[in-house]
Amino acid sequence: MYKNVNDMSYRIFVINPGSTSTKLAYFEDEKKLYEANVFHDAPELAKFASAYDQLDFRKQMILDFLEENSIDLHGVDAIVGRGGSTAPINRGAYWINEKLLEDTRNKVTGVDHPANLGAPLASELAAEYGCIALMVDGPKVDEFIDEARITGIDGFYRGASLHVLNLIGTARLHCEKHGMKYEDSNLIVCHIDGGMSISAHDHGRMVDGTNNALGEGPFTPTRIGALPVQNAVEYFSDERNPKVGAACTRSGGFVSHFGTSDSDRVHAMVEAGNPKAIRVWKAMLYNICKSIGEMAVVLSGRVDAIILGGGLLRFGDLYEYINDRCGWIAPVYSYPGEVEHEAMAAGALRVLRGEETPQTYTGIPVWNGFSD
Repeated sequence: MYKNVNDMSYRIFVINPGSTSTKLAYFEDEKKLYEANVFHDAPELAKFASAYDQLDFRKQMILDFLEENSIDLHGVDAIVGRGGSTAPINRGAYWINEKLLEDTRNKVTGVDHPANLGAPLASELAAEYGCIALMVDGPKVDEFIDEARITGIDGFYRGASLHVLNLIGTARLHCEKHGMKYEDSNLIVCHIDGGMSISAHDHGRMVDGTNNALGEGPFTPTRIGALPVQNAVEYFSDERNPKVGAACTRSGGFVSHFGTSDSDRVHAMVEAGNPKAIRVWKAMLYNICKSIGEMAVVLSGRVDAIILGGGLLRFGDLYEYINDRCGWIAPVYSYPGEVEHEAMAAGALRVLRGEETPQTYTGIPVWNGFSD
């Protein structure tokens, strides 16, 4: 199925659907030859009842983009689609099979997000161009240890739902740069942006982390983060206040404090000396550090590096604050932005080179409760 690794390089096309755009990238081996955003007009998307109903529309937009830019996918070796709403899975590459497509279409974890289009778009285009279709490090990767799952309510368990692709991708990038092997390292890896994930990686396994979309960890530009439970119940029982789901993902954090999720505007207020902005900004950084401290305990203090990634690292004071508070735990490294496309391409490249065997998605959760 695969080329002789000594014969020629591999060509990989990456599809990453988002809320208002579909990001595309094209790689030759590790080299990214181009990257683009195909934007979709919000009123046009509003015509569709669900994200999955946008499949044909987005596919045609991709084909139009390829034609307009004289990009020919004939001869491509793999197409990788961003992972969506699947059952909990292991990390790594998966064949995009019929069961994976079915579960994504049916939103088995209840999340209706355009990311659910990544697998079907990759599958359909791969069929047209005669190559393999893969999903790499989908968002439902769940490698939590048992102690991380148990809560104070019997039968109420924590599960993993983090920014997996960027977390593992940034961790692998760091290890490659520093002559380390991800599978041999203990790392605290943070995705810091509109949503945040603070995670503990024990020898290549993400054993714990904050589920920011459900109200764990630090508050963010759009999310409430962790709250005292009783106070939260009282707050959300008041009909004048936003619903809990909206506050967890859209109307918390900076939106609640300042009426905007624009971090640049808030940081400009900080630089201008606005007392409230300074107080809230420092509180957000303080809570990020608290979560990092928790993950250090998860790893029993044996931490090789604290790795920071995500869009908010464009603000230099964020790194400086975290380094000052957490640098005693382990060296702190900053990788501003995201490496999602690089992570997807790297996963496909490992498969094409025979370094990793793709897994077969069965729809059976890798963890589905305790047997006793």
